[in-house]
Amino acid sequence: MKLILVESPTKSKTLKEFLGKEYEVLATMGHIRDLPKSKLGVDIENNFEPQYVIPTKARKRVGFLKKETEKAEKIILATDEDREGEAIAWHLVQALGLNQRSKTTNTSESTNKNISDHSDKFVGSDRIQRIVFHEITKKAIEEALKNPRGIDMNLVNAQQGRRVLDRLVGYKLSPFLWEKIMKRLSAGRVQSVTLRLIVERENEIRNFKPEEYYTIFAILQKSQNPKSKLQITNTFEAALYKIDGEIIPKLGIKSEKEANEIVKNLEKCEFRILKIEKKEALRNPPPPFTTSSLQQTANNRLGYSAKQTMRLAQNLYEKGLITYMRTDSLNLSKQSVMAAKEWIEKNFGKDYAGQAPRFFKTKSRLAQEAHEAIRPTSVNLTIEKLKIENSSEKKFYDLIWRRFVASQLPQAIFDSTRVEIEATSKLQTTNYKLLIIGSSLRFDGFLKIWPQKFEEKELPELEENELLKLIEVKPFQHFTEPPPRYNEASLVKTLEKYGIGRPSTYAPIISVIQNRNYVIKNESRQFTPTEIGEAVNKLLVTHFSEIVDIDFTAKIEEELDEIAEGKTDWRKVIKEFYEPFIKNLEAKIDVVEKVKLTEEKTDKICELCGRPMVVKMGRFGKFLACSGFPECKNTKSYPIDLGPCPKCKEGKVVMRRTKKGRMFYGCSKWPECDWASWKLPKINNKETKTR
Repeated sequence: MKLILVESPTKSKTLKEFLGKEYEVLATMGHIRDLPKSKLGVDIENNFEPQYVIPTKARKRVGFLKKETEKAEKIILATDEDREGEAIAWHLVQALGLNQRSKTTNTSESTNKNISDHSDKFVGSDRIQRIVFHEITKKAIEEALKNPRGIDMNLVNAQQGRRVLDRLVGYKLSPFLWEKIMKRLSAGRVQSVTLRLIVERENEIRNFKPEEYYTIFAILQKSQNPKSKLQITNTFEAALYKIDGEIIPKLGIKSEKEANEIVKNLEKCEFRILKIEKKEALRNPPPPFTTSSLQQTANNRLGYSAKQTMRLAQNLYEKGLITYMRTDSLNLSKQSVMAAKEWIEKNFGKDYAGQAPRFFKTKSRLAQEAHEAIRPTSVNLTIEKLKIENSSEKKFYDLIWRRFVASQLPQAIFDSTRVEIEATSKLQTTNYKLLIIGSSLRFDGFLKIWPQKFEEKELPELEENELLKLIEVKPFQHFTEPPPRYNEASLVKTLEKYGIGRPSTYAPIISVIQNRNYVIKNESRQFTPTEIGEAVNKLLVTHFSEIVDIDFTAKIEEELDEIAEGKTDWRKVIKEFYEPFIKNLEAKIDVVEKVKLTEEKTDKICELCGRPMVVKMGRFGKFLACSGFPECKNTKSYPIDLGPCPKCKEGKVVMRRTKKGRMFYGCSKWPECDWASWKLPKINNKETKTR
């Protein structure tokens, strides 16, 4: 029997559909080895040696897998193709004792030239092999089985480096927060930088001072009857954009007085078409999805969180419907783009297939061209043919399918007309120029399947030197606006821009800062920091500036990438980080004062002892507590003004937490009223304040 080991039952089931009876496919049911939860699990004195354990919940499965591997004539490790998957394959070898029952081949020795001197150097043998594939299809599996390899220890060590580094920061810095702010808080190497971005954006919004400015538009009309019956209107709107040859900047007209003076001058002017430029404008199709762009687009178009996106993508991948979902590559296989070209020509016609196949250049330095972008495994499997009942999965698959097909469709073609209008008067020396740009879609191209917002503006037939009739001049008052709060899409985009974390880590990062109650989402799905989050950020920025420094965090990511490329040793990277970090931490323990979270008095009375209730700050936000604590330990949810309960109308909407720490909204009159929701309800169509 040939035994193939994968991570999940779904992946196992899909693989079995493509393999013969000589193969058995078993799932590990998740991670089977990790650092312990109850202690640091890293031997700092012994060159940061990780002390891996088999979790209690995995021990039974490990015992079963050991028995099955002993019976197998060949063991094939088919875990995912990224660093995490490579590490899982290596942990399988260690946990199942496969390195003790195998002879390393000669090729494994050369593979290990660039790795650190770790005691477990197993990389491959005749009996135990590693295969990788980026899609679960019959052809991909057969090709992978023909080309087995050893375990890539560079990738394993990059994953070990990240795991150990994050464990050291979390286990050493979190207790500091417990002592200085409150119990059960956490700090993390990447999560703390992400929190800083959100807090600093909030501070920008608070400190923002709007500036007044004006724009001016003229409503103009052709002086003569139109020459063509195709014209929709003779009237159009042109924007003032130059005064005496100088382009007006955004804040160029700063006051109502200045705007009104310009309006009076324009009302006395003669308007003449100075120049007409007609050209063809092209809009390029988008590239296929990477992990990051998929998370951003799924959030913007479907409202899915990064966590939900990765879960759905994992499901579709394991069912064999899409390629591997953790990728920085824009590469597409020749077979996939030729299949797309054929489908496009058959369903849309030759005009839409003319620019296919199209290939995209990958910008990411580490993206391997052997890997692919995220695409459907079969372009012929449209949403109508998809045999999936889950509506979220169907919509998500359709998004990926459309993006892939759109990437192979032609450019959209617009007819663009730029009209420059001169306004002059014999009564004044000031010269004004106005501008109007007309645009109409000539050929939809990729927009046929990937709609985007664009404004079509048709103009009447105009000629250079033609005089125009002024109907009205209108000034518009504006105020500059603060930068928007981050939503998941813009936060992911910013993390990627600065090199903070990696696309595969964005979902857990965003989840953990919410689960820790450091940030919450408002009804517009934008992140706002909580008081606890701001307190944690202030302490870290003040005393551990390097930990939450964007450039420093990005540098660590680059070093982890170098480990993956075999250019540096992971223990060296850990040592260079840890020594100054722990020295600073030890110096701060007795110096930093405890953060005082003030208590607020209320007019509520404790029903248990009759003393006043006060508002206290806890790990999950504000709560009501008896002022007689610790003699009386009565506590209640704090009814922040989130509006009336949408069900009973008597209670208030309050924030609550599940036993696992996930936030939800409920009625303050529970259990009399059982209303609850994961989403914050809209109150009078206004944004509800949550702090």
